[in-house]
Amino acid sequence: MFLTLNPYRALLGAANKRHPRLGGGRQPTCLGINACSGSVLERGSPLVEAYIRRVTFDVPAGAYARFMGRYSEPLAVRFAELAHVRAGDRALDVGCGPGALTAQLVDRLGAGAVSAIDPSASFVAAIKARFPEVDVHSGVAEHLPFPDDSFDLAFAQLVVPFMCDPVSGLLEMARVTRQGGLVAACVWDHAGGGSPLTTFLRAVHDVTPGARDEAEVAGAREGHLAELCEAAGLGNLQATTLTVKVQFTTFADWWEPFTLGVGPAGAHVAQLDEGSRDILQARCAQLLPAAPFEVAASAWCVLARA
Repeated sequence: MFLTLNPYRALLGAANKRHPRLGGGRQPTCLGINACSGSVLERGSPLVEAYIRRVTFDVPAGAYARFMGRYSEPLAVRFAELAHVRAGDRALDVGCGPGALTAQLVDRLGAGAVSAIDPSASFVAAIKARFPEVDVHSGVAEHLPFPDDSFDLAFAQLVVPFMCDPVSGLLEMARVTRQGGLVAACVWDHAGGGSPLTTFLRAVHDVTPGARDEAEVAGAREGHLAELCEAAGLGNLQATTLTVKVQFTTFADWWEPFTLGVGPAGAHVAQLDEGSRDILQARCAQLLPAAPFEVAASAWCVLARA
């Protein structure tokens, strides 16, 4: 059975307290811990370690770059352009990964004006090594370690589906963004067949009928990301799509990153026996054009005001 992206949602506790700035809704939580209780979620905590293991992004930064970076890096360029990032702003990259969007923010604002956060130790280490002056933290979206109104811009590129509670994560992004500042998020179009994984997922369904996939996750269907932002109390929503295109010279160039164990797709390949893996690989090859070929990937994007 193909892994879903939010199997750890059962770890959440209930939270229905008033948000201090947005005037209603839920107090941000993650893994059942009140985000405003003053407790700090650190690596080593069993709950945080479970969070990271279940989303299978506790992998080397280079592996993620080979798997998704070829799409997320050009997407980050378009995302930053859409947000009209300007010198003088302070920006936060939530779920920064190994730094596709962080790099664009640093280019536009300078490292001293950028903060980043991610639960993966390898990704945090990669950001620190690449951008020593960036203020980078280990943690999750639902518990941001920043005071209210700390930023002009808060971004979540391709991370909303991996939040324990997406509305709480967006609430936290709004809390740390100054009133009237920009909160921006984007998610691959998994439900509409426009994601980088579309061919892979179709092959999984073909060889494993009934398998579940990313079409079910938060923000993956048209309009759902905007619904989540609205539920978080964000205003002046602007929804659009961003599309990137990636060239592949060989089928192996496309397939090999799926074998690196990155994300639910990589975890699915890793748990297959050799015969099943060969069948899936062959089906993917049948579905793709002859090499060289191009893959277009589209993401739903919402810009909103805190």
